[in-house]
Amino acid sequence: MPTPITVEVAGRVYQAELADTPFARKVYKALPIAARGNRWGEEIYFSTPVSGGLDETADDVVPVGTIGYWPPGKAICFFFGPTPVSEDDECRAASPVNQIGRFLSDTESLKQAPDGAEVVITA
Repeated sequence: MPTPITVEVAGRVYQAELADTPFARKVYKALPIAARGNRWGEEIYFSTPVSGGLDETADDVVPVGTIGYWPPGKAICFFFGPTPVSEDDECRAASPVNQIGRFLSDTESLKQAPDGAEVVITA
């Protein structure tokens, strides 16, 4: 069963959930996580203390609103639109990400978040 979380980006609060997977549970145990987010097109990513490899959910094209984990950068990623490697309007990561969760609230306002915005994930 998915686990509810709260995500705050640049002072704006979003409701989200983590998937019921071993890696997502590992991320949940590491909460709270706070970092400065980096923008890459319509993706925000940031380093996390959690590390691991790809799992059965991994893909490089994900739905809008996906919360992913990118193993090469030990980074959590929020996908809300096209990135520099996207084709058309798809959300495409630089390489496969574990799909660890999703936003339950609209992600359209994430497009206003500046590079370097404060990101906080709490249980």
